[in-house]
Amino acid sequence: MIRAFVVTLVTFAYVLVAGPPLLLYALLTGNGEPVYRVGVGGVKMALWLAGVRVDVQGLEKIPHGRAVVYMANHQGNCDPPALLAILPRVMVMAKKEFFRIPILGRAMLACRFIPVDRKNREQAVRAVERAVGALRAGDSFLVFPEGTRSPDGRLQPFKKGVFVMALKAGAPILPISISGSNKIMAKRKFVIRPGVVRVTAHDPVLVDGLEGRGEVMERVRQAILSGLTKEEWPLERARESPATTVRPDTAKSA
Repeated sequence: MIRAFVVTLVTFAYVLVAGPPLLLYALLTGNGEPVYRVGVGGVKMALWLAGVRVDVQGLEKIPHGRAVVYMANHQGNCDPPALLAILPRVMVMAKKEFFRIPILGRAMLACRFIPVDRKNREQAVRAVERAVGALRAGDSFLVFPEGTRSPDGRLQPFKKGVFVMALKAGAPILPISISGSNKIMAKRKFVIRPGVVRVTAHDPVLVDGLEGRGEVMERVRQAILSGLTKEEWPLERARESPATTVRPDTAKSA
């Protein structure tokens, strides 16, 4: 509890000090990149204060020179900071409530992040269309296909919207497995426990040539599962025979 309070306090102080002048600069110049860079610096600081170390494997698999949709499972609150700290420049689709937070919300807009209203289907569709346009223009995205944090650390069913986005834009999907973050900061708990977040990037899934959304979703799901422990598998898979394993090579590589 004390560690979580300190991390939150210092992070908000960082935002209050660095945010206003950078937002003014972004407003005057139309350039939000300094906001993004300073934001990533704040993310790294928060991880350090929290005693969180990110163990990364497979970043060499990231396709360069084209837009990519990074798709990761979502175990806890430290997942977005851990990924933003290690990935190349990305845009994010986030629930609209985050954009209402003073300064932080403005900073997210300056970074061209896209708000999503989960309860408004028409607005959600418009958000996906905006993301498709950004992908076609060369911007990469970080998304969580489960749609929200897992309550127990186990992989949850995927939502379809982010797959529609990738298919419409023809962008490759880079599956990412996040393991161990549920033990650091679980859903609905204001407690931070120091530890290691294991991040594994898998071979890109090329959407061109695949039969449809279902096949793409299954390839991405199998790739993410291959980087998780049995305790993080869905319950129905965990109950299967120990001989049943997830093959890492089920994703179509670039």
